[in-house]
Amino acid sequence: MTTDGTRLATDPSEREVLITRVFDAPRELVFRAWTDPEHLTRWFAPTGCTTQFREFDLRPGGVFHSCVRSPEGHECWCKGVYREIAKPERIVYTVAISDANGNLVGPAEVGMDPDWPRETIVTVTFAELAGKTQLSLHQTVLESLAKRTGAHPSWLEMLDHLALDLANNVLL
Repeated sequence: MTTDGTRLATDPSEREVLITRVFDAPRELVFRAWTDPEHLTRWFAPTGCTTQFREFDLRPGGVFHSCVRSPEGHECWCKGVYREIAKPERIVYTVAISDANGNLVGPAEVGMDPDWPRETIVTVTFAELAGKTQLSLHQTVLESLAKRTGAHPSWLEMLDHLALDLANNVLL
């Protein structure tokens, strides 16, 4: 446990989220899809949901504040800080649950699983692979918890949306 009560994965059977996917697109284009808010709003939400950015400052130390809205009107606000931007190889950022004003809140305060960490770190790497891009996404949350809460399947859906946009040349 950490000082804030967050469990760390110490048992090898308790893996953190790690998703690897190959996209049939150049690395620079896939990287741009992750770093341009206009592109992000097209694919960065589970099926049927939409994403909006209230703040998007893509630089180390820069903040993003976003909302994923379900068709029923449920809102999930998040806020994070970019720790590293290494174009076109890597993006590292924190993400935490927030309210619409950008104040950080505990997961249970907004009806989420109380075991969800107050903050996670997401690392996305982009590797060139014979004209394609191998994307690896690591999030510092237990995979079992991410699957139970729907976060893991949401990542998979969002990456499917990104693949469709890339295949349809929407992001050119």
